Amino acid sequence: MVAAPRGVKVATGSAGALRSTRMNTPSAARGLRIAVGITAIAAPALHSLSDVLEWQSGFTPVQLWINYAGFVPMPWLLLGLYAVHEPRPPTPALVGALLYGAAFAYFGHTTLYALAEGIPTYEALWNRLGFMYTAYGAVMVCGGLSFGFGAWRAAQLPRSAIGLFCAGVIVNLVLAVLPAPDILQTLGTALRNIGLMAMGFAVLARKVND
Repeated sequence: MVAAPRGVKVATGSAGALRSTRMNTPSAARGLRIAVGITAIAAPALHSLSDVLEWQSGFTPVQLWINYAGFVPMPWLLLGLYAVHEPRPPTPALVGALLYGAAFAYFGHTTLYALAEGIPTYEALWNRLGFMYTAYGAVMVCGGLSFGFGAWRAAQLPRSAIGLFCAGVIVNLVLAVLPAPDILQTLGTALRNIGLMAMGFAVLARKVND
């Protein structure tokens, strides 16, 4: 029996690998959309739940751990929404996703700090970290609005969801510079979270329709 030339074997193997890669790409894309969609629903929901618990009794270990669980995915959540967006939003959306993620990486740290130091309230935490907390709050606002602007222009995610998200960011910005009860800041956060959750449902619905 005559063996096939070695070069033919390499070419056949390469072609098979290429076909396999092409077949796996849609599956990987669907998997990414599922992961991003579920996270975009679960993380903001946990964040809002922690806010409700904070209204009731201030900072507690249970409330802070729930808050931290909601914050852990946030550094990459907008980046994930950007990644599953077809066509890709303009560059400001990518920059905004990175800035928003950087801000929440810091906010996650502050939750662990509150746990370690036994800090009882948001006001006490802000008194300890005021300048840095405010600075990262500004980064979050810039990043969130930049992402929202880019996603709005791309017109793939529901504009109602993007509008809620941006409205929440703007409410947080306005109330940060005006004297107002903390519950109003929580209203801005709730709008932000509802917008993110609506984006998550939209991403999952797109997956189902593929």
